Amino acid sequence: MQHQEVEPPQALRDTIQSFWYTGMDLGELPARFEVVPDGYAEIIFHFGSGCSISTAGGVQPLPSPFLVGLLNQPALFIAQNRLELIGIRCFPWAVFDLLGLPAGQDGVRALAHPLAQLQAALAEWMRAGQVAEALAEVTQAFLTAQVGVARDRLLSQAGDAMRAAGGTLPVSQVAAAAHATVRTLERKFKQAAGYTVKDVSSLMRFEQVRFRIWLQPAASLASLAQDLGYADQAHLGREFKRYSGTTPAAFARKAKHWQQAVSTDFVAFILA
Repeated sequence: MQHQEVEPPQALRDTIQSFWYTGMDLGELPARFEVVPDGYAEIIFHFGSGCSISTAGGVQPLPSPFLVGLLNQPALFIAQNRLELIGIRCFPWAVFDLLGLPAGQDGVRALAHPLAQLQAALAEWMRAGQVAEALAEVTQAFLTAQVGVARDRLLSQAGDAMRAAGGTLPVSQVAAAAHATVRTLERKFKQAAGYTVKDVSSLMRFEQVRFRIWLQPAASLASLAQDLGYADQAHLGREFKRYSGTTPAAFARKAKHWQQAVSTDFVAFILA
């Protein structure tokens, strides 16, 4: 697996956490991989022999690009041979306004937006092996898209406070950081992101736990629970299983196995 990330230019940092590329050689037979929940909405372009998602109704092919909203459980994707992905990891309270799209709780959906027209140009860069150029083209497209889009200072301040605390702040403290009432913050946040402040904070906190277990599979769960503001270890375990579908101990065993195969700072995709 190959993976690289680039930071967005300053003008996009209120909206985008990073631009990234991943390349995977999956073999001739269809392979499954999970995308685990986190506190971001991501726009993903894919290149190669195609990518599908497993749903209750069966395996469904995915268009390119597609949008992965805030997930509340792992999504199972299927591909084979060479799969290359270019992603834009966005803050959910800002990206829908940038794109002029309604926020929602769709999970995974097609991206009906002029940015989808990038597919052909990006595919050319992928065929040429020019990943840096592809990421630069995506970056420029987003710089163009954000021209004239008003920045909501309240949401930016709330998002900054949530990110700085890793999702551990109660809603009242997030509202204080944004100089707003809880009612005003909740209304504007739900309208912009499709989810509540508590929803997104819970995902951020889960992401912190997942990342720390990935780096240190033998870490004390009781200490993690205390550090990240869970009521106790059992609370952490329930939340972790809610979002990952597995226990912290089972994830730690998987982390030990995969640390030799992928970068230890990249845990978005886990081969099933």
